[in-house]
Amino acid sequence: MISIGTSELILNSDGSIYHLHLKPGELANDIIVVGDPGRVPVISAYFDSIEIKRQNREIFTHTGYIGKKRISVLSTGMGTDNIDIVLNEIDALFNIDLQKRLPKEEHTSLNIIRLGTSGSLQADIEADSMVASTHGIGLDGMLYYYRDAPSVIDAELTKAFVDQTSWNHEFPRPYVVAASEELLNMIAPGFALGMTATAPGFYGPQGRTLRLPARHSDLNLALTNFNASGKRIINFEMETSALYGLGKLLGHQTLTICAIIANRITQTYSKDYQITIKKLIETLLERMERL
Repeated sequence: MISIGTSELILNSDGSIYHLHLKPGELANDIIVVGDPGRVPVISAYFDSIEIKRQNREIFTHTGYIGKKRISVLSTGMGTDNIDIVLNEIDALFNIDLQKRLPKEEHTSLNIIRLGTSGSLQADIEADSMVASTHGIGLDGMLYYYRDAPSVIDAELTKAFVDQTSWNHEFPRPYVVAASEELLNMIAPGFALGMTATAPGFYGPQGRTLRLPARHSDLNLALTNFNASGKRIINFEMETSALYGLGKLLGHQTLTICAIIANRITQTYSKDYQITIKKLIETLLERMERL
């Protein structure tokens, strides 16, 4: 087997992996990922002890314990491009021998749960709701850069989405990937469930208009009206499809849970979404102890 080149698997002078600045053993097998670096210490404040604190660019990592449960919380920054970096490097820390630069014979599967904020696309999913994503719908095209992407994409749901939304052929081709059923069952009881649209931007790609008109002015309506055998799109954000797609390709269990901070249909905003975030964090940590 040919070893992975130094330009492909980049390590820092201390042996840590390039962007995360982490070494093998410094991440737990159960990982919470968040977009905002400021949310990392908010979550780790619930830990009984913290053994690792690391920071590089927008990527902050804290690894510690709640009781006997070892958990890591790591910030990714925003967007599927950042998820591409973070997921590949997390996987490399567990499944590649960094000294030999070869994949390990024994695969380690991780639980990776994204805790975020998002906007609702359904009038009945009000601000300050807690939702879990049964599927991620990628509007970014990132997953198609990987050869084996078709093996994890739900082709039937993808076709239904393209057909129902009259998807512009000049946009990246969408893809739909399901969440981990195991994590949905363990983490998401009592949450609102539905599909999540993942956009490659916050303004035009999510149908917002400031000074630049959006190409697809009816995008939100098309997403809201989508229905495939009872499956509907309940929220819009910027990371889930990449998390689900790369997670499945790399053999990990992934799930996104979000606090709804705005309703794009009723055009309402949370009065204090930090209360909902606090409840979401506490619920997640309590349920992660059973993983």
